[in-house]
Amino acid sequence: MLYPDPVDGYPKSYARDSLPVLTGYPDGQTLPTPSAIDFTPGELLGSVSGELGLRAYLEGLGHELVVVSDKDGPEFDAHLAEAEVVISQPFWPAYLTASRLAAAPNVKLALTAGIGSDHVDLDAAIAHGVTVAEVTFCNSISVAEHVVMMILGLVRNYLPANRVVNDGGWNIADCVARSYDLEGMEVGTVAAGRIGLAVLRRLAPFGVRLHYTDRHRLPASLESELGLTFHASTQEMVPVLDVVTVNAPLHPETQGLFGSELLSTMKRGAYLINTARALIADRDAIVRALESGQLAGYAGDVWYPQPAPADHPWRAMPHHGMTPHISGSSLSAQARYAAGAREILESYFGGTPIRDEYLIVDGGSLAGAGAHSYSV
Repeated sequence: MLYPDPVDGYPKSYARDSLPVLTGYPDGQTLPTPSAIDFTPGELLGSVSGELGLRAYLEGLGHELVVVSDKDGPEFDAHLAEAEVVISQPFWPAYLTASRLAAAPNVKLALTAGIGSDHVDLDAAIAHGVTVAEVTFCNSISVAEHVVMMILGLVRNYLPANRVVNDGGWNIADCVARSYDLEGMEVGTVAAGRIGLAVLRRLAPFGVRLHYTDRHRLPASLESELGLTFHASTQEMVPVLDVVTVNAPLHPETQGLFGSELLSTMKRGAYLINTARALIADRDAIVRALESGQLAGYAGDVWYPQPAPADHPWRAMPHHGMTPHISGSSLSAQARYAAGAREILESYFGGTPIRDEYLIVDGGSLAGAGAHSYSV
């Protein structure tokens, strides 16, 4: 299940000729290590024609690869009934609900090409013995960069100023009337896993005071290095912050967390950035907070449902910096999550263990990264 090709067709060329070569992830985890890849890094792999570079490999093993983009239509459900492996991306999620899994007795593996498997009903996957895996860390830095961009975009009022230029204007007073310096602000992350910690590291040079909350406290040495203040809960942390960034997985403990009650405790004029999952925030409460001025800005690239309908209120709310779900789907990230998807498939079809850090559900229970990050 992949998103549609570009409106003007699959690219024949790209803006850059190559990608930088990475040697590993910041925490020492190795990059995806498939036996081979059948694509050129830097190509558009996440759309239908890109096929995650998997067709030659899978057909060489005698399997049939069906690639569709109509994730809520009858075509997907028809193929799902016979599928053994379902691959999708958080950016264009194939929602594997309890009813869909019940109607798909052959499904053994739900593979997320990216990070975040909440589009799979994890309770149902456990009940049906379905393994759920994702390519952990493949696009964590991509998302962290997007978060920093959105923070600066909101605080500096970048998007409205850019529109003034595009519209032929030169209205400086209008551009700067909502523009501030990030320096000196109190900035915190809800969750300090791979993405949250990467955001903190990238913000430290801006001269901000950094805060975090997480179910797993960071080492004291790291808190000292980055000047972090730990808070036992989100509710305790957000009243002191000027900027809040949400980098937590969606599960029962986080769903609806940023509703009217929590938003009312934030500083008037605070900024909220959510590149995690849309359902962590109450849709209508966000709109009201922006309209009242309780929030000075909201940015993110996660919506519910995805794709968002044309009349979704977040498209028209004031002072937003929303994008479609692209933060983790840069061409750089696609090379990693396509390679990771192949690595997981090689393990699955080869009968060898899938990397523990890739596992979310396995053997009828939460496993690996899932046991660390999710609750069911």
